[in-house]
Amino acid sequence: MDPMRAAQAHMRQPIFRRFYNEIEVREAGGRHQLMLDGRAARTPGKNRLAASSRPLMERIAEEWARQGETLDPADMPLTRLLNSAIDGVSRAMDETRADIARYAGSDLLCYRAEAPETLAERQGRAFDPVLAWAAEALGARFNLAAGVLHVAQPPDALAAVRSAIDAFDDPAALAALSVITSLTGSALLALAVARGFLTPEEAWAAAHVDEDFQNERWGVDEEAMSRRAARWREMEAAAEALAATRAA
Repeated sequence: MDPMRAAQAHMRQPIFRRFYNEIEVREAGGRHQLMLDGRAARTPGKNRLAASSRPLMERIAEEWARQGETLDPADMPLTRLLNSAIDGVSRAMDETRADIARYAGSDLLCYRAEAPETLAERQGRAFDPVLAWAAEALGARFNLAAGVLHVAQPPDALAAVRSAIDAFDDPAALAALSVITSLTGSALLALAVARGFLTPEEAWAAAHVDEDFQNERWGVDEEAMSRRAARWREMEAAAEALAATRAA
């Protein structure tokens, strides 16, 4: 095989055939775990696929139930998120919280366009209500900047955001908060979704105000929009996980 074809072969995702028939969510030790043909499902790290939230595990069971002859990881975003929570986040809770909190130091909502005026107005309509909510609900008041030059944020505001993040003590919920933060570029948008101030759709729209404005002016890049659609599926799953952990 020539080197190019060899490299392409290694890049192909492995195909996993469906190996189970019966799917069940079973309580054990105060947690809810996924059972496949009576056996505990495992994460890639060989840990039990389990969560404190039964609603979350029931949604994950639905992902496994709808698979066909082969498993499609792209169609199992909640499973992937919980795998990450169990194998990674649960072992690095403080580090994950710190990563999320760092976004607040240069949060998307604090950086505004000076021109064109239309874009600045759209940013204000999308961002200002979230900043007002953060000031009232979290006690965090942020400084705004024009352009991309960094602006230092008040220590009290950053401490208030970190306190809100520290309240997430469930690995699945913290993993979901981390996903939303990284996808939107904003810890404040993630907290607003987690606290129910914004719907996932509203937060997603706010995070893409600039991109949507540019698309209107210069046209849509279909490849970029395809990538954005894939990211939205991750965002939607993370928001669903947060809602399920609240419902536990």
